[in-house]
Amino acid sequence: MLDFSVTFLITIVNIVFLCFILRVILFKPVTKFMADRTNKVKNSIDQAERDKVEAKALLARFEAQLETAETEAKAIIQAARENAQEEAEKIIAESRASAEIALANNRKQLEMEHRAALAQFRKEAAALVVAASGRLLEREIQSDDNRHYAGLLLEEVELPGAGKI
Repeated sequence: MLDFSVTFLITIVNIVFLCFILRVILFKPVTKFMADRTNKVKNSIDQAERDKVEAKALLARFEAQLETAETEAKAIIQAARENAQEEAEKIIAESRASAEIALANNRKQLEMEHRAALAQFRKEAAALVVAASGRLLEREIQSDDNRHYAGLLLEEVELPGAGKI
C-alpha cells in the first residue's frame, strides 16, 4: 500500500508540476495571444465603425454638393433662357423699329413721287388747256400769265378722286 501512496504522491506532484509548467509555458502565452487577438478584432470593429460613420458623412457632404451643383445648374440654365428671351425681344423690337422707319421712308418717298407726278400732270394739263384754248380761239397763246391762269383754273376744278396736296 505504500507503493500506492508513493505512486499517488508522485502522480500528484507530477500533476502539480505539469500544471505549473503548462501554465508558465502554455496558458500564459495562449491567454496573452487570445487577449491580443480579441483586442485586434475589437480595434478592427471600432475602426470599421469609424470608417462607416466617416463614409456616411462624406456621402452626405457629396449629396449636398451634388444638390447645390444641380441648383446652380438650374439657375444658370434659367438665367441663360431669360437672357436669350431678352435678346430675342430686343432683336424683334429693333427689327420692328427698323421696319417702321423703312416704311415711313417709303411712304415719304411715295408721297414725294405722288406730288411730283401730280405737279407734272398739272403742267401737262395746263399745256393741254392752253393748247386747246388756243385752238378754240384759233391762235396760239404763249403768255406766261395765261399759263398761270390756266393752272389756277385746274386747281379750282380738280379731278374727282384726286385730293389737293
